[in-house]
Amino acid sequence: MAKRPYIVGNWKMHGTRAMLAEARAIDRAAERLPKADVALAPPHTLIHATRLEASLIGVGAQDCHPADGGAHTGDVSAAMLKDAGADFVIVGHSERRADHGESDALIKAKAEAAIAVGLGVIVCVGETEAQRDAGEAEAVVAAQLAGSLPQAEGAADKVTVAYEPVWAIGTGRTPTIADVTAMHRSIRARLEAIYGAGADAVRILYGGSVKPDNAAELLAADEVDGALVGGASLTAESFLGIIVAAAEPRRRFAAPQPLLRMSGKDPSSAHPEEGLSLSKAHLEGLRVPRACRARRARLNATPEPL
Repeated sequence: MAKRPYIVGNWKMHGTRAMLAEARAIDRAAERLPKADVALAPPHTLIHATRLEASLIGVGAQDCHPADGGAHTGDVSAAMLKDAGADFVIVGHSERRADHGESDALIKAKAEAAIAVGLGVIVCVGETEAQRDAGEAEAVVAAQLAGSLPQAEGAADKVTVAYEPVWAIGTGRTPTIADVTAMHRSIRARLEAIYGAGADAVRILYGGSVKPDNAAELLAADEVDGALVGGASLTAESFLGIIVAAAEPRRRFAAPQPLLRMSGKDPSSAHPEEGLSLSKAHLEGLRVPRACRARRARLNATPEPL
């Protein structure tokens, strides 16, 4: 079944209230780009403010604690994130697996905690460069899926998988389209083994140095249902370029997926047409606010690791 593309911006540890202008610009543009589901995952400190500013896109968190509450200094529960306005949670990102030593079992517990309070989850998987060079990439990802995916009844309806080759994140490097296609097909096969017929509802995103100039090719690959975007999501102008690529008419998409429906927002409801052709001219017509353009210039002048 063809799926609507899902484009998620992960702001990581970037952003103050000044970046809400970017969120507003993205949210306004979403109404004119109805053929893709769009979401942002800002830092915890901006979730509530982003939710207030953005009514058409999904808003999520970058992590959660598996416990409902208690003596866990510095952590945030899934219920607290939902109360702040989150629709979903990213779990298992490679940076958390590496920086915090998170295991597959812990990631699964976090995913199940999020689903238990009604949030969607994006479960991240991916191999290191050494594992790919050793020919172990598909086996590594299969093991991560087996250990990290929630198993509760109906979980497949709230799960998205993000494949992020660790060696491509923030490096400017991307695998070949053939490699991406092969991995996404392998992930689809594993999902079918785990969820059976329910696997058809799960979207598989690609993450790893996704930019406006490579998004169209990546998103046209077989079994690529969207993108988890890092640095390119920090400015509305760059992020919208990726969203436009997702709306290219070469692909046909089905009804909105459950992840955004949970928040009661369906950006496509006012736009029933089946095809949408958006060129560079369309993108330029989205009118990224002057403040966002100025901020983008500052970011370009003083780049930082993403």
